[in-house]
Amino acid sequence: MTRVIHVAVGVVRRRDGKILIARRPDHVHMGGRWEFPGGKVEKGESVQQALSRELHEEVAIEVIELTPLVEIRHEYPEKTVLLDTWQVTAFSGEAAGQEGQETAWVAVQELDHFQFPDANQAIIEAIKAAEPL
Repeated sequence: MTRVIHVAVGVVRRRDGKILIARRPDHVHMGGRWEFPGGKVEKGESVQQALSRELHEEVAIEVIELTPLVEIRHEYPEKTVLLDTWQVTAFSGEAAGQEGQETAWVAVQELDHFQFPDANQAIIEAIKAAEPL
């Protein structure tokens, strides 16, 4: 049985509708690809607590308001990831990579121009489905 890694993922939106993405370091699994910021849920933490902690550590923002978006289970050969994905609709601070990673604010329709890990494709579809017509 492969191990399951529970990850809190944030789809951080600015008032102009653009979404924050960050480039994964080259030396990690799926290195060089873009992702939505977040990280592992630690023992004793709620998903919301983990996401708030990770967004503070990774991109220097404080979460004010968040709502659930989608939960995705994705099987890789060496592990399974459970991506607990939330939309961050209000935050304070100026987002900037705190761990040396490149970040960008992109429009929803621009997400397809970036290479994401396979597990993130369902997040992109959920973002598009949640967009007003």
